[in-house]
Amino acid sequence: MHQGSGYLTTRQRRLAWLGFLLAALQAPVSARLVSDDSWLFSLCVALMVATVIIADDAARRRPADATSD
Repeated sequence: MHQGSGYLTTRQRRLAWLGFLLAALQAPVSARLVSDDSWLFSLCVALMVATVIIADDAARRRPADATSD
């Protein structure tokens, strides 16, 4: 039984993880340093990138011969 391929290449997956970590770390730092609520944008970007990583992980775990419904 083979595993399915994900949506992202290995390089794109690494860059997605890097982007997620940078956005997730930048949010609390900017929340501390900036008086407005612009840090919420960093949090939303981090959550969107995390969603893509989770979807790619689910596609990779699905067997290659499985059909998507």
